[in-house]
Amino acid sequence: MFHYINEAVLVVIVLLMISAVYRTLAGPTYWDRLLGANLLSTKIIMAIALYALITEQIYFLDVAILYGLLGFLSTILIARFIERKGDV
Repeated sequence: MFHYINEAVLVVIVLLMISAVYRTLAGPTYWDRLLGANLLSTKIIMAIALYALITEQIYFLDVAILYGLLGFLSTILIARFIERKGDV
């Protein structure tokens, strides 16, 4: 029973990723696109962690942590790039 609930939650996360992709592509401003990319990154981390729980392969959690670090750093760098109008 618990296995089916995890799979259902994984499907919901994937459906929510579609809204994040929409926000990233259709955002009227750069900040909306950055927010959508950050949201998509968070949903991917959640999906990887849940997949690790479903398949009982713990090393996927390391992948999720690494992806979280890369997502955080890219968000900070892109925000700084937008704020300074192209000057890093």
